[in-house]
Amino acid sequence: MNVKHEIRTYIVENILFGDGDGVDENASFQESGILDSTGFLELIGFVEERFDISIADDELSPEHFDSVVKMSTFVEQKLAAKAVA
Repeated sequence: MNVKHEIRTYIVENILFGDGDGVDENASFQESGILDSTGFLELIGFVEERFDISIADDELSPEHFDSVVKMSTFVEQKLAAKAVA
């Protein structure tokens, strides 16, 4: 499973409606305008459902969710912790 690819694909297909040519995986969602508040909530819902993880309110920070790379790293850490538990 390639978490980064799945997150990027979701954003391109569902948020940007197929226009993903300029999606830089390190670009800030907020600064680039890729996601608005509704898109962000949709993306969180997708990640929780697709990867079968729960994301606590205190984990919803730009540190974890402001780019494809940050988000995929966070999800991979959650999956690793889940596998150990």
